[in-house]
This record gives sequence, C-alpha cells and structure tokens, in this order.
Amino acid sequence: MKKLLVFAALASAVGAQDFKAGVARLNITPEGPIWLSGYAARTKPSEGKLTDLWAKALALEDNKGGRFVVVTVDLIGLPRSLAEEVAARVQKQWGLDRARLLLNASHTHTGPVVYPNLMTMFQLDPAQERVVKEYARMLADRLVEVAGAALGDLSPAYLAFGQGQVGFAVNRRQFTAQGVQLGVNPDGPVDHSVPVLRVSNPDGTIKAVLFGYACHCTTLTAEHYKISGDYAGYAQMEVERAYPGATAMFLTLCAGDQNPNPRSQEELAVRHGKSLGAEVVRVLTGEVKPVRPPIRAAFQVVDLRFAPHTREQFEKELASGDRFRVARARQMLQAYDERRPVRQVPYPVQAMRLNNDLTLVALGGEVVVDYALRAKREFPKETLVVAAYSNDVMCYIPSLRVLREGGYEADTSMIYYGQPGPFSEEVEETVFRTIHQVLRRVGVKGGR
Repeated sequence: MKKLLVFAALASAVGAQDFKAGVARLNITPEGPIWLSGYAARTKPSEGKLTDLWAKALALEDNKGGRFVVVTVDLIGLPRSLAEEVAARVQKQWGLDRARLLLNASHTHTGPVVYPNLMTMFQLDPAQERVVKEYARMLADRLVEVAGAALGDLSPAYLAFGQGQVGFAVNRRQFTAQGVQLGVNPDGPVDHSVPVLRVSNPDGTIKAVLFGYACHCTTLTAEHYKISGDYAGYAQMEVERAYPGATAMFLTLCAGDQNPNPRSQEELAVRHGKSLGAEVVRVLTGEVKPVRPPIRAAFQVVDLRFAPHTREQFEKELASGDRFRVARARQMLQAYDERRPVRQVPYPVQAMRLNNDLTLVALGGEVVVDYALRAKREFPKETLVVAAYSNDVMCYIPSLRVLREGGYEADTSMIYYGQPGPFSEEVEETVFRTIHQVLRRVGVKGGR
C-alpha cells in the first residue's frame, strides 16, 4: 500500500509539471440599490443582499506556453459590447488571443442589470440608468483585472476531471391547451450531469474547482429584491467550505429551458446550492481522470438569421399598448428608419480542448438543452462539456424543435432582448455547423 501511495504522489508531481494554473477573484457586488435583471415584473431597485457576487478567473498554461483563461461572473449575462471590450484589453495587456478567453455568466436573476443587456425590459429614470451604466464600466475594469491577476498567479498544477449528477433541474416548457407555457414538464429533456475540473497543487491540495450545471438561476423569483448568486452562488460557497483556500467557479451549461424545482423561496436556493456543492465534493473525493496538455482553442463568430419581418408589423406593435412590445417596436422602427433593419445577430462559438481528455464548447446566448444533448450524441468519443451564456447573451437560442413548438424561448423572450422576433428555421444547423468547425480546429475528429 505504501508503494502505491508513493507512486500516486510521484504521478501527481509529474503531471504537475505539464501545467501551470493561476486563480483570482474580485468582489463585484454593487454598492447601494440597483435595478435587478431577469424579471420584467419587478417594480423597484434592490434592497440589500443575501450573498456577495464574484468575478473569478482560472488561468491555465501548458508546457509549451499555451494559455487559456476562464472568467466566471455571478451575473445575468455579459453583452457583446462589454465582453469584446474586456477581451481586447486583456489581449493588449497580456497578449491573450481572443480564442483563449472565455467569459461565462451564472445567469442569476438576483444580480444587477448589466448595461445594455435586456434594456427593453426596463424603464429606468435618468438616475437609475446612470447607476447601471456606471456599474457596467466598473465591471469591465474588474474583469480585465481579475483575468490579469490569474495570469500573474501561475504556478505548477495538476488537472483531473470527473462527472456527477444532481436532479433539481426540470424542463420548464409545459404544453397546455393555450400552447407552450412556462411551468414544469417532468417529461421534457434535461441534462443532469455535473462536470467537475479539479486543479491541484503539486502537494495534492486543491487550488481551484471548475464545475457546471444546466439550470436557470431562478430559484429566487421576481418578488425577491435582495442581491444573491442564487443556487450557483451557494454551491460555490459549499465547495469552498469543504476545501478552504480553494476557488470554486460555476459554469452555466445549456439551461435555456431548465428551471430549478421547487423554487421561489430563499431556503430552496440554499438547498439546491448545497445539493450541487455536495455532489461536486463527492466527485472530487472519488475517482477522477488525469487531464494532459496541450491546450488548444478556437473562436468563431457566425451570423444567425431572424425570420423575415416588415416595418408594418412593428408599426402595429407600436400601437399594442404593451410597454415591452412598444419599446421593442421603437428600436426596430429606428433601425428601419436608418436603413439597417435587424436581419441577423452575430453569435460566438468557442472551443477549448485539453489533449484528448476534455473538450469544452462555449456557446453564446440562452441555449436550450437540446444543443448539449445533440452535441454529446454527435461526438460520443469526446469527454464533452457544453456551456451556454458565454461571451455574449444576446437572446435565447432555440433548437428547431423548440422553434416550431413556439413559446417563450422561441418567440416571446425576443421582446425583452430587443430582437425583432424568432430565428429562421436554420438556426440550429447554423450553430452546429460552426460547432463542428471550431472542434475540428482544436483537433476533434469525426462526429456524426
């Protein structure tokens, strides 16, 4: 037994020479009241907090000098303008190529508005608008800073990967006589997997844990006005309690049509967070697979086309009396007036592969679970993690099935995102064609 333990320690030490890892965190909790994002039903700014919000960064470097940085935030989502500003500044200051920076949001609905994300949802007075704009400026600075701090913290590390499962996420697309409604559909598709990347120091202590889950951060519903990270925040706290000194980071996976169940109470957010955190700890204490270099990365932007629309339909919407539709119509009519009607939206697709041991695909927007399930079917030989809410959260990304079924994720949600309407039916194939392209660039072969 003693020889086996010595061999395991030596293997860990050898593995540690293949990577360096650095971590950093910065508190991004707003100071004072601020309008919270995610629910159109809210009528006032925040009132205190339940938990702090964090920006956390994990920097990896392989034995050839190849780098990759993951930044996670306890926020509703990062708009493209802010994400690209951060990426450009990180590249200028630290030479990190755009493909090698991943920005992922937990999508908590008890975090602040991140200007200009979801602004059609709100009617802010000048003072309130000034607060959210100032927060966005501060946030950009913090994200650049936290990425740089992680790169400055690089030291030898050992990587390993495992997977678990928790079951509190449920498909929320409920079929009724009035069409698809937001509710509970226990028979709908889900992805209950919990991928866990362990980053250890050469002495075996845990330096960082990157884990994910496919579920909306909406345990706390619209009547809650205290800032918090929802279940994802509590899950990170649970892991960090188990491993003092470690940094726990949460990746939101393809959660567009997934809600926590049950929900609407603070104690339920704590319960879900503890169950997820406990599963992460269980995976960490079990059998995990070593992850080897090199680090490969690719990033591509593709245009997703909307279904055809006309100026006349937005002129009718302008007279609808629905303040959200009116706000969207004004934006669309202004675009028509400027002879630049919104026909498509740029969409980021990113991939990072660690040898052939682990592959991460990062998609923009609120991606429904069908994408993760299909990607795993098409690349059955890959240990594949599919994240959403990455690099830009511009709207929901429905599959063809969801698009044809209709409902919130397919259509109504576009109002709040200030988009002209549903996507064309080619949206899923366009995204998957791009997924295949970036995966080929990081060395993934085949695929069905």
